[in-house]
Amino acid sequence: MLRVYAIAAAVFVLAITGGIFAYTQFAGTPDKYAQCRSTAIAGGASQIGGPFTLIDETGATVTDADVIDQPSLIYFGYTFCPDVCPLDTARNAEAIDILEERGLMVKPVFISVDPERDTPEVVNDFTANLHERMLGLTGTPEQVRAASRAYRTFYQKQEPAVGDEDYYLVDHSTMSYLVFPQEGFIEVFQRALRADDVADRIQCFLEAR
Repeated sequence: MLRVYAIAAAVFVLAITGGIFAYTQFAGTPDKYAQCRSTAIAGGASQIGGPFTLIDETGATVTDADVIDQPSLIYFGYTFCPDVCPLDTARNAEAIDILEERGLMVKPVFISVDPERDTPEVVNDFTANLHERMLGLTGTPEQVRAASRAYRTFYQKQEPAVGDEDYYLVDHSTMSYLVFPQEGFIEVFQRALRADDVADRIQCFLEAR
């Protein structure tokens, strides 16, 4: 079952990156964000996002309602990631700062896909080095898997070398998700975008609310 999900998620990631999905609006419902969108989602934005329960940097259990209490930019990664995650989360942090300079507040959120190593303390150290307002989340393997499925992300632990069980990489998708309270998923941003591009696009959605 997990392998089937992984394959499906990988196909979703490749398709959305390539832009081959067709965007479908709800019948008869105008899309107030149409002028801001640059990504097409099969079946509409409602196909991504949903309830989750995770553990925050203090060790407290939180739900999606606790986390998404304001416009949020969510990224799934892991703290031991050698290159991609630090670059992506730093890009997101920069975009958040650009927006704040414009008087627009967005919460940066980091969700670990490596619950074996990413304890609340480890996640806290990681996010604190990136942005003072970045919220770090981890959880049990089951909690993390459920959150990943809700956002259609992909991750898979690589097999470590014998004798180096604590040193392994995790393959994962690299997109960032804009989410609004009560509305849920709004847009996805690819990692190739610069911080100012992400900020500009988020601003468009914020002003269209």
